[in-house]
Amino acid sequence: MKVEEAGETCQQVVNQVKKVIVGKELVLEKVMLAILANSHILFEDYPGLAKTLLARSFAMSMGCDFSRIQFTPDLLPSDITGTYVYNIKNSEFDLRKGPVFTNILLADEINRAPPKTQAALLEAMQERQTTLDGKTHLLADPFIVIATQNPIEYEGVYPLPEAQLDRFLVRLQLGYPNRAEEVEILKRRMQRGREEVQLEPAAKTETILALQKTVEGIHVDDDVLGYVTDIVQATRTQRQVEIGASPRGSLAIFKLARARAVFHGRDYVIPDDVKEVAATALVHRMIMKAESWVRGVDPRLVVDEILKAVPVPKAK
Repeated sequence: MKVEEAGETCQQVVNQVKKVIVGKELVLEKVMLAILANSHILFEDYPGLAKTLLARSFAMSMGCDFSRIQFTPDLLPSDITGTYVYNIKNSEFDLRKGPVFTNILLADEINRAPPKTQAALLEAMQERQTTLDGKTHLLADPFIVIATQNPIEYEGVYPLPEAQLDRFLVRLQLGYPNRAEEVEILKRRMQRGREEVQLEPAAKTETILALQKTVEGIHVDDDVLGYVTDIVQATRTQRQVEIGASPRGSLAIFKLARARAVFHGRDYVIPDDVKEVAATALVHRMIMKAESWVRGVDPRLVVDEILKAVPVPKAK
């Protein structure tokens, strides 16, 4: 697929989602970038801000299968991956697939489940496969997990360790709508006349796979690669950061920057692509020092300081 055509297709998918998600254009773009990179997304935000609706809307707009898991303290790994069930008719064990066998999986309130259950999903995210009774089963392609967690609850939850947070390409927040946007939400609900939302697909599953393949052909100049590396290495020496981002942070920026180039119809990455995605890729990969955490220092501001300090490569 040509880059210009790929960019137009991405815009069509996002425009479909905009029919139900009011505002939040930058967030929708970054969700699309993560999908182009065939990677996973973590939403950390308050309840009722349309995280579930956003995930379902993207699935409908891309013509992909969609499943949802409500994580609870009693959720078992087999509730995610599935299990073998004995069939009396043929005296054999049949595989009953779990919700993980889909294209877009919404893991709602992922931090409510115990670590063993979280690990079952995270294994599928990393390996794109699941093993049941010694048999390995490949997952669908594409396979994107959109996970959510509530930042205001501290009882009855199992926070994701930093090593598991690292498995998500991006961590995003939707935030509250402004007054005009909230009025528009009410108007659209009234015009719709029902609670359910239906969107026409702007693409097919095969199209999404072609878009992801297009991303792999995007050129990144050596100077831009050096710029990405300098940004990530600066997180390891920043005075407010205890542990900086690993090379996986560099890879995250690299993948997102290439995806952004496709989204905007270019076959090459520019420094502005790196700047736009750096904070999204790094905020959950840095461990702040205790005094910075107590003072409530926002990791995004730390990344902004780094972006101001790191020299931008000059155009050739």
